[in-house]
Amino acid sequence: MYDALPVATVRTQVTVPLRFPDGYATTARLFSFHGLVDAREHLAFGLGDWAGSLGRSVAGGPAPLVRPHSECLTGDVFGSQRCDCGPQLREAVERIADTGGFLLYLRQEGRGIGLYAKLDAYALQDAGLDTFEANVALGHREDERDYTAAAQMLATLGVDRITLLSNNPEKTEQLRRLGVTVTEVVPTGVFLSPANADYLAAKASRAARASDLPVVS
Repeated sequence: MYDALPVATVRTQVTVPLRFPDGYATTARLFSFHGLVDAREHLAFGLGDWAGSLGRSVAGGPAPLVRPHSECLTGDVFGSQRCDCGPQLREAVERIADTGGFLLYLRQEGRGIGLYAKLDAYALQDAGLDTFEANVALGHREDERDYTAAAQMLATLGVDRITLLSNNPEKTEQLRRLGVTVTEVVPTGVFLSPANADYLAAKASRAARASDLPVVS
């Protein structure tokens, strides 16, 4: 099913203990890769009984729970309240660890436009644009993220079907188009705060528009 994708290989794998600011702790098997199409340093985190989840999937059981999570330095590391990225990352790690599966940490800051451009977009948001309008005003597409490397990573790890943890219908569409079998889509939580209310409203509006588009299997 992945014949159309360039072949990637595992570069390194290592076990890393994780601990979050609220005290939650778990252990992850981290995988790095050779041969990803964009040559970025994406990581796969095997969480919980990830190996067992692969075996159960091959035997016809539930597909591993997988979240492709795009890097957000300000939210993931520094706890910025302008987005919901940090809470989504924290939620995903625990939920995947409970069931077994993978978190794909993708180096696609600012919906793919980069860290500095994301901060430029913040300034435009302060002037009244939403997150997508700001990207366009800077000469970018609304969302420049691409999940080809994510599909390569899954293929390399032997994951041929997934339960997708996401609220973004575009992730589902892209992954299916890339040959990934998405057996189910499980929504993430909604992490609303006064600082990110407009941001979440813009995301919800765009997701609603995207869900009206035909999905290419």
